[in-house]
Amino acid sequence: MTTSPSAVAAPPAAAALQGPIGLVGLGLIGGSLGLDLQRCGHQVRALVHRAGTAERARQRGLAQVVDTDAAVLAGCRLVVLALPLDRLLDPSPALVAALPAEAVVTDVGSVKEPVLRRWRGLHPRFVASHPMAGSAEAGVEAGRADLFRGRPWVATPAAGGDGPALAAVQALAAAVGARWLTCDAAAHDRAVALISHLPVLTSAALLLAAEQGAAGGPPEWDLPRLTRALASSGFADTTRVGGGNPELGVLMARCNREALAEALTGYRHCLEQLEQRLAAADWEGLEGELSHCRDLRPEFL
Repeated sequence: MTTSPSAVAAPPAAAALQGPIGLVGLGLIGGSLGLDLQRCGHQVRALVHRAGTAERARQRGLAQVVDTDAAVLAGCRLVVLALPLDRLLDPSPALVAALPAEAVVTDVGSVKEPVLRRWRGLHPRFVASHPMAGSAEAGVEAGRADLFRGRPWVATPAAGGDGPALAAVQALAAAVGARWLTCDAAAHDRAVALISHLPVLTSAALLLAAEQGAAGGPPEWDLPRLTRALASSGFADTTRVGGGNPELGVLMARCNREALAEALTGYRHCLEQLEQRLAAADWEGLEGELSHCRDLRPEFL
């Protein structure tokens, strides 16, 4: 296994993606996978929780077969668990029993260490993975084509794991146009704490600061109304993830608590450094920090 990320050339999708592909969940990730995989010519079978969701998924064409009965997964050669973290960490016994023993099983959760620990003993061909793609949308209406194109898809295979199973997940990533990487599960969780989970809390803090700061102005200024009227693209960009799905934000924080706490500590330190330059009217130092950030940002995009 690689400790630092390694990009690997994916094998041809047809070489490893054979037979029906099962999706458990048809929200943003599952629905988007269903659309892309069908476009590539794959048969897609989907398991959802509610009859209403199944009907809407059929109307949207998210899979050829959609059912609330776990038997729909029978015969699938690859199954993707597109479930929230809490349901990944506490899966229903009926779901686990319905997964074909010969199938490769992967997930799309944004935290990998606890998921890998939980599933290592539940299915012999489980591969922990995470497509780094998303939006503020959720539910059966959220799936869209090309969500993964050009985005990273990272796997965190267990040491001495199933090579053909890993190749199947790699082929899945290739089929939807994603960039393949592998890394250690703990390294993944620390990295996403910095670049995915921390932004949720910091942008939430920005929204709260704007709300609370505006509430402290003189009544005749009507700052709450004024700040909302003046907010434009910069504020929208920096608060997008903080104004997203609160359940998802809490799950990420709960499942990656230690790494996120460490990331928050580092962020607080950087904020204090900028605050000190402001208090000291150190405009040259502040310009230097902002220049460094301008040069640094392209490395993350």
